[in-house]
Amino acid sequence: MRACGAASWGRRSRPRPDARRLPHAVDKGMTKEPMWPPVGERRRRMKTVGLIGLGAMGLPAARLLAAAGVRTHCYDADHAAVERAVERGVHPASSVAQLAAVSDVVLVMVPTDQDVLDVCTGQDGVLPAARAGAVVLVCSSVTPATCREVARAAAQRGIDVLDAALTGGVRAAEAGAINLLVGGDEHVLDAVRPELAPWTATVHHLGPLGSGQVGKTVNNLCHWGQLAAIVEALRLGDALGVAPAKLRAAVLDGPAASRTLAEMELMRLTWHRKDLANAARMAAEADHALPVVATVREAMEHVTVEDIATLYRRE
Repeated sequence: MRACGAASWGRRSRPRPDARRLPHAVDKGMTKEPMWPPVGERRRRMKTVGLIGLGAMGLPAARLLAAAGVRTHCYDADHAAVERAVERGVHPASSVAQLAAVSDVVLVMVPTDQDVLDVCTGQDGVLPAARAGAVVLVCSSVTPATCREVARAAAQRGIDVLDAALTGGVRAAEAGAINLLVGGDEHVLDAVRPELAPWTATVHHLGPLGSGQVGKTVNNLCHWGQLAAIVEALRLGDALGVAPAKLRAAVLDGPAASRTLAEMELMRLTWHRKDLANAARMAAEADHALPVVATVREAMEHVTVEDIATLYRRE
């Protein structure tokens, strides 16, 4: 199994008033300066965390948890990724089951719905090995149905499940500035907030289990739809004789300004196929038409990182 977004598994907008900011941190731009209580107090309060999947999102979270004094265990099929985590104070587990057996909170950051099911419900997965009272957070971008399937299996063992979708991208992950969209029991979320603080900036409770994934999909549709439209618009401007870099600077001072427009050349464009396919699946389950998504899926097949870089090199 590969980590979510990597190895074998800008401007930061101000949080909205309804976002619940987590304690013990001062944000400076896209960096985060911890102000943790004394180590002894931390150890009394913090739970043990296990993190499965040390990709572009998982490895920074593991590093930040360990740096905050949280005892953190990790597992990934990529031994090099595990070694990088160990160098930052994270404890390696020999298997998913071993990790689950020693963890109060398990963060699952693997790429696909099937990976989540295998990791959580498989014979050697999290649920058979985890203690009653443990909390599993499904942090992968998957469908609400997958989260509910994990939760049904977990309930039989006295284990709580939250879906906790990450937004903000790799740079936010590295800075501990993730915006977390959570579905599930709010009391369970409140109990694990101290273990979220080191690697997130804001946490939104959106409703029952699966709501976090709905929020992530809405976020993804906005993002990829904007990106496809922005590239098309800048290509038109270029064809009509105005440099895309000048156009962007002008548009950023007007009502069409967005983080996507401001930071598009920094984006990896890695997950548009998966994100838009998930949106289509979820819409089909709700018998809801998404006519724009079909257009965006086609448009994104003709947008690459190099295409965007080339646009901004033109004078």
